[in-house]
Amino acid sequence: MTYLDSIHQSLRLQASASPLVLDLFAGCGGLALGFEAQGFETYGFEMNADCCATYQHNLKGDCVQAKLGSDFQFPSAQVVIGGPPCQPFSVGGHQKGIRDSRDGFPAFIAAVEQAKPDIWMFENVKGLMYRNKPYLDAIISELEDLDYIVEYKLLNAVQYGVPQNRERMIVVGHRGDFLFPEPAVVRYSARDAVGDLACQHDEKSKFLTASMDAYVARYETASKCITPRDLHLDRPARTVTCRNLAGATGDMHRVVLPDGRRRRLTVREGARLQSFPDWFEFQGKEESQFNQIGNAVPPMLAYAIAAEFRRYLDSKFRFSPSEIQQRKNPKQLELLSSV
Repeated sequence: MTYLDSIHQSLRLQASASPLVLDLFAGCGGLALGFEAQGFETYGFEMNADCCATYQHNLKGDCVQAKLGSDFQFPSAQVVIGGPPCQPFSVGGHQKGIRDSRDGFPAFIAAVEQAKPDIWMFENVKGLMYRNKPYLDAIISELEDLDYIVEYKLLNAVQYGVPQNRERMIVVGHRGDFLFPEPAVVRYSARDAVGDLACQHDEKSKFLTASMDAYVARYETASKCITPRDLHLDRPARTVTCRNLAGATGDMHRVVLPDGRRRRLTVREGARLQSFPDWFEFQGKEESQFNQIGNAVPPMLAYAIAAEFRRYLDSKFRFSPSEIQQRKNPKQLELLSSV
């Protein structure tokens, strides 16, 4: 099965059905798309208007434009998911952690406390596991006090049907035997995702100028870059971010055409590298669309996680409160390195 066949076959929206999933800091709906494709009903919360418009344009679930805080009132739900803003813990965001006003974890904890879900999860950058590990421990402690077993694992999206090396920490709270998804057998390259588009260009294409080429050369020399930062079609792409999609920087993603010219990626190419199917249409101006793509959870990674949530909810086994207390220490599972 080709990559495009895989994402279009897997990421088909199913009829809305219970259980209800609260999707916090929902972005454009990458997590929600994976969960809806597994038959969940989603209800999103997101402060960015373009993200809300994209979510509502493509998905069955509603998306409320709101700035979430610890005083926000959340409804009951069986599942809570989300991607609390990662800038406080990313290298690009200077890793200010708990001192950063963009910290979304107080709202996430409040949602779990109010909604009392059977299972929840959040996604974040791996920086939260290292320099900001004390804050991660504090978050886990608060969530464990709500009678959940908390486990986390570093997953690389390339192992779940996404043609991109993208490591993210997935933290799950549950009350029974939850299993993280097993890696897929097939791995896809950037050619599998954008090979039919890579050599195309038109009057709207954005090519690097001579001065930009010179800047990129200086950037790669200064950063001791062994492999040029171009999109290499014979392997999975490097991590797609807002900065290297929307920003004209030395780190930008770009395609090398047969004549040697280098072209910046299009919105559709960026979306495919994130595993969004071609029917998924982003709303807003181009820069906003790039930002939505760069911030999203790859839908195929979400699809794999949602399958395990479905399996868990279908299982009848649950630990008693006393057994949960005996398992309060967070269990860090094997870290999956990028390929």
